Amino acid sequence: MPEMHFQVRWPDGAVQQCYSPSTIIEDYLEAGGVYTVADFVERSRQALEIASDRVRAKFGMGCTAAAGQLAEITATSDGHRADDRVTVEALIHPPGRTS
Repeated sequence: MPEMHFQVRWPDGAVQQCYSPSTIIEDYLEAGGVYTVADFVERSRQALEIASDRVRAKFGMGCTAAAGQLAEITATSDGHRADDRVTVEALIHPPGRTS
């Protein structure tokens, strides 16, 4: 599966490197996009659950890395107000893949 990473900047300035086991994240987030914390968490949840389902369909079990990433995003979001802003700084494809 084509995995990818995405880098986000939280309202307090902290930068987080995130992982998706699928490029589905591109359908939910865009580089340079600014989202409320609540919207970012929901978009991430939807995309990472779909990604995990894709892994399950291919390998017979869900992706624990996607579940772990969602847990990290959710935990980080707990320190911010729902209407604070998160910026997606980059969508990072694996080497050798540009889109």
